[in-house]
Amino acid sequence: MDGHGPSSEFHGWAARAAAEAEAAPVSEAARGAETAPEGSVALSSLTSLSSLTPDGLPTASLVTTPAPVPEADPVAGAEPIPQYEEPVLYQYEPPAPAVAGESVPTSFERQQSAWQQRRQELLGGVQTLLSAAVYATLIVTFGFQVARVDGRSMAPTLEDHDRLIVNKLVYEIGDPRPGDIVMLYYPVNPEKMFVKRVIAQENDTVRIVDGRVYVNDVALHDDYVPEEFRSHDDWGPITVQQGYYFVMGDHRNNSSDSRHWGQVPKKYIVGKVKVRWWPLQDARIF
Repeated sequence: MDGHGPSSEFHGWAARAAAEAEAAPVSEAARGAETAPEGSVALSSLTSLSSLTPDGLPTASLVTTPAPVPEADPVAGAEPIPQYEEPVLYQYEPPAPAVAGESVPTSFERQQSAWQQRRQELLGGVQTLLSAAVYATLIVTFGFQVARVDGRSMAPTLEDHDRLIVNKLVYEIGDPRPGDIVMLYYPVNPEKMFVKRVIAQENDTVRIVDGRVYVNDVALHDDYVPEEFRSHDDWGPITVQQGYYFVMGDHRNNSSDSRHWGQVPKKYIVGKVKVRWWPLQDARIF
């Protein structure tokens, strides 16, 4: 090949490039970093131009550096990108344990309570029906009367609200006897009726010493009176009139009786208490 071929031309170009490089030491790589458009490749300084390839071409080192990504300028009038808050996570909290001493009724306990309520209502209905039936049958047909105790003057033998069956025929053919529990008209106000126990009959002498009752100077056998129900006063003596009776309540210190309003004529005695039929569990024949 002659001296004017491509190799000789390239040698001339290389010599001029080397001279320019010495005159301007700023590296092409630096200029490329400043001015190279996005995606371009910047040349490093051609420091090895003197070394040539076997074909007479210079060797050059190429350094690729990524071009910096310019920050985007905000567009006028554009809405800002919303900044979403981190989602709030709610953690499940189990119900607080029951406070000591409190109890939550179970399903069975609620059913049992409802059944007990229905049972009470049923018993109330049965009581009403029984009362009506007893009234209608006994009063009209057999000469009995149904009565209800009001108060505790006969406790503990009879309690408040006990239901009784009174035989009104028994004294049509006989007389009251000491120990009988009788229903009578209140001598002070015959519109009221009381239930008391006969203590003495006509011609008997009654006196009370320290709460103990004596009839004809004999201590009354009254073990149906609890000690706490006895009065401790003194009373008498008196003699019961002909055709009259002396009556007292079993609750001696809580009874209005012959000690207060006197003897009771036989005509005021309605009948003898024969049965306590309610409450059913305390039913009793006297």
